[in-house]
Amino acid sequence: MGRKSAGIAGLLAGMSLLAAACGSTEPAQPAGEAGKPAEVTFWGWAKGTQQVVDAFNKSHKDVQIKYEEIPSGNAGGYAKFSNAVKAGNAPDVMSVEYPQLPDFVNQGALQDISADVADVKSKYPAEVFGLVELGGKAWALPMDAAPQVFFYRKDLFEKNKIEVPKTWDDFRAAAEKVKKADGKSRIATFFPDDPSVLAALSWQAGGKWFGTEGDAWKVTINDEPSKKVAEYWQGLVKDDLLKVQPSFSQEWNAAFEDDTLWGYVGANWGAGVMKGNHAGQSGKWAIAPIPNWGTPASGMLGGTTFGVSKGSKNAKAAVEVVKWLTGSEEAWTARLSSGTSSGFPAIADLVPVAAKSFDASFYGGQDIYALFAESYKTVQPGWTWGPSMVQTLTTFKDALGKVSSGGTTIPGVLDAAQTATVGEIKSRGLNVAQQ
Repeated sequence: MGRKSAGIAGLLAGMSLLAAACGSTEPAQPAGEAGKPAEVTFWGWAKGTQQVVDAFNKSHKDVQIKYEEIPSGNAGGYAKFSNAVKAGNAPDVMSVEYPQLPDFVNQGALQDISADVADVKSKYPAEVFGLVELGGKAWALPMDAAPQVFFYRKDLFEKNKIEVPKTWDDFRAAAEKVKKADGKSRIATFFPDDPSVLAALSWQAGGKWFGTEGDAWKVTINDEPSKKVAEYWQGLVKDDLLKVQPSFSQEWNAAFEDDTLWGYVGANWGAGVMKGNHAGQSGKWAIAPIPNWGTPASGMLGGTTFGVSKGSKNAKAAVEVVKWLTGSEEAWTARLSSGTSSGFPAIADLVPVAAKSFDASFYGGQDIYALFAESYKTVQPGWTWGPSMVQTLTTFKDALGKVSSGGTTIPGVLDAAQTATVGEIKSRGLNVAQQ
């Protein structure tokens, strides 16, 4: 990304927050009976994963992956992981997004794999690898990064002489023009069920929801940059310049199909989602940098890591599987050739492989990976995820659901999440710095 960020590694180095919860790593056990391949169990949901697993199993004789596709994390996947960890039957390899990783580390669900991944650490930008390090230890390997972008109906924008917005002021002006051009149409959607979008937008604006002071967590979810973002989006909702629809819902997809939704504020991985769901609109869509506050900047919206569960009896084989899933050309070729994924590799050297493997004809042949790479370079440094993000995001989701009915405001959602998160962290026996 070009700019240094302390990340979680720097913020938590030397801290004892995790030591009590995680304990020491058990020695890895040799996998597989004599003459038989080791079996590594893997639960995940990322698009194209089945094709990646098939490619691995076809090319490896000594290790085989037994894959189970589960609901995405917030749709039940994380609850399934947590229950399996408690029951002692967790899979060897777990798919965990960046925000939730500290939570699973605090639960003692993952192994410290620092020594086993030291040989590949240098392949990653320090800022990204910092997101999988806590207490100076690596608990997973990054698969992808998720820089923000803006998808728009190029044909409808051109027909109605609407310029692609470069700033958030431009975005509001464009939103007004879309509504004026067609009273039923809107430029984008406010998702009342997806706090990750608000997190990414706050990150882009320079917000920092979590940090540390000494041996305490610092929680500033309602800081000034985040409040600015919340007030901006509250204004768009109040003035009926957005559709308010659940993320990836039937009604959301239907609005694209009947030409009443002209854009989507998302991330690189949305390119595969849009292509897969709206094949009949091939050639009508394009992708632009995410609008900014005056200077090109981005946050990350999602992103996946793969960790090895604490109870894995095949830890050595599991680590090798994780390295292959995240860092091999074959894995990325298989994932993106599936046609369903537009993942952006966290390892920069693999971006050309991804660009070559993804068919961008849906976007008129646009070099979308060059755009993703530019957005990736502008990801704001210094972002840290907190130790209770599963609960924090649940609080967010509950509060966001009340925005459209007038039960709260988006700035109010930040305040509610701030209060609840401080209480949750304290209830876990962790220190919280005075604000």
